[in-house]
Amino acid sequence: MKSRESFVEGMISRRQWLKSAVTSAVSVPVLISASAIGGETRPVPSNRLTMAVIGIGSMGLRNLQAFLTESDCQVTAVCDVDAARRQEAVNIVNQHYNDRGCAQYNDFREVIARKDIDLLCLSLPDHWHSIPAIMGLAAGKDIYGEKPLAYSVVEGRAMVNAVQRYGRVWQTGSWQRSVPHFQFACELVRKGYIGRLKYAEVGIGFGPTTASQPLMPVPVGLDYEMWLGPAPWAPYTEQRCHFNFRWISDYGGGQVTDWGAHHIDIAQWGMDTEYTGPVEVEGVGKFPAEGLWDTAITYRFECRYANGSRMIVASEDVFDNGVRFVGDKGWIHVDRNQIDAEPKSLLRERLNNGMVRNLKDRQSHRRNFLDCVKNRATPISNIEVAQRSITVGHLGNIAMQLGRKIRWDAETESVVGDISGQQMLSRSMRDPWKI
Repeated sequence: MKSRESFVEGMISRRQWLKSAVTSAVSVPVLISASAIGGETRPVPSNRLTMAVIGIGSMGLRNLQAFLTESDCQVTAVCDVDAARRQEAVNIVNQHYNDRGCAQYNDFREVIARKDIDLLCLSLPDHWHSIPAIMGLAAGKDIYGEKPLAYSVVEGRAMVNAVQRYGRVWQTGSWQRSVPHFQFACELVRKGYIGRLKYAEVGIGFGPTTASQPLMPVPVGLDYEMWLGPAPWAPYTEQRCHFNFRWISDYGGGQVTDWGAHHIDIAQWGMDTEYTGPVEVEGVGKFPAEGLWDTAITYRFECRYANGSRMIVASEDVFDNGVRFVGDKGWIHVDRNQIDAEPKSLLRERLNNGMVRNLKDRQSHRRNFLDCVKNRATPISNIEVAQRSITVGHLGNIAMQLGRKIRWDAETESVVGDISGQQMLSRSMRDPWKI
């Protein structure tokens, strides 16, 4: 699994690097801007933040193209285990800067080892979220990391701890928090405009199914062993990799943690529970009886909170997609296309000095990250709220898989009185990977 770059020759072995970066205290190095890379089309070096984009799938490309538009951020490296995707990203970067200066890597550890890179943009499959993140944080990088935060509750908490330990800035890619009408909806709910909140409904759609596939040769240019990484070994098939990873429980949590990472996050924000979690979770799900994809097809689970409110997450019997807050004096529905309310007069409210308006709600999500890197402020989708939001999705999956109610201690992040449920908060990793 060698990269096309050879600068790491003579350095410690990759396994030694992983061990030292993840399991031991690593001093935060002095970050050096890439001032040696000149060019009039680039930002002034003293104002420039250098970035590596790791993971070049659909979201990786979107993030790459978005950061290229920021004049104070320069993408200097890209990394992916698929050579074709990697080359596509290099071409985009070099065309944007009108030169050939973008480096490309197969192995993210080689990117993290570069001291001239300030920022990482991580857009990887869920099973690969925690290890590069923790290594990057230990190496002194600030990170924009795609949602969901982590594959498991335990890995997410390890990431939170690393952000705090190394004093880094983290923005999660739950970008709905930076959209004005989502902010407006949450502010109306939190300020009591629909009265006492009774419950929030979250609609995130059905999960897909597929038949089993025959074994296939690994495509030329795909480092499949590295793609699997810490997940159990499994033979290659086309429907396993890239976008479809999310429908296989070895790599992701299905719709519940995919779309749920967006809409559950908004529900928690509006409910004012973004720094805590439910006390009980129960539900039912239908899982494929056969085939490669094994995450829930249909599902409905309910979370009960200590303050008496509830959250219902469902693929049916609510609505296709979005969040609805229901209070004793009205309701508010919000999705990516619209905001609606009853009474309609709520939509004409002009809120001053609100809890959301102070967060510069006209700012793009990625711009918020870059500004927070510069002033060391807390981003709008910080790592603690991302951990709390995706934990709800993880708990929903656990309750449905067990087929019983689980009790949750949000303070200790533990399943109360249920050994099987507690064990499902983490996973074993394939050697040599660990956190």
